[in-house]
Amino acid sequence: MILDIVTHPNPILRKKAQNVADISHASIQKLIDDMIPTMYMKDGIGLAAPQVGESLQITVIIPDHTKFEEYKKNASEALVVINPKIIRHSLLTNKDQEGCLSVPHVVGTIKRWNWVTVAFFDRHGQKHKMRVKDYVARIFQHEIDHLNGTLFIDKAKNILQVKEL
Repeated sequence: MILDIVTHPNPILRKKAQNVADISHASIQKLIDDMIPTMYMKDGIGLAAPQVGESLQITVIIPDHTKFEEYKKNASEALVVINPKIIRHSLLTNKDQEGCLSVPHVVGTIKRWNWVTVAFFDRHGQKHKMRVKDYVARIFQHEIDHLNGTLFIDKAKNILQVKEL
């Protein structure tokens, strides 16, 4: 099922999401199953549970942004990240423009770390530690911000209104 996207200023976007205790619970698995096609159908490259009205530490991230159209056709493949924690990060940062499904028609320039190491659980409860860099690191940081109640507009400079993202 394609879920509705919660938009700013809905208060759920400002809450720190709760850790998921029972990853195997049917309601959690259903939420994940619905978040993945929602992300693709809304042309997102990442989607956090608060963005669909669930204050839970779950995000889905496109595995390879260079293959977006290929993944979108299938609308079933995504990296599922539960209870993530950034445990290391680069000293160097970079700036790039970002937008967000929950803040439609707005873009801004954000400084993010070049790479991050993230500890998380997958949808099967397996623990992972992954180092991601460049654009994927930016996606992880953006989505983890959502799980902590932070929107990109809180960090952005040069915020612009646009007709379409």
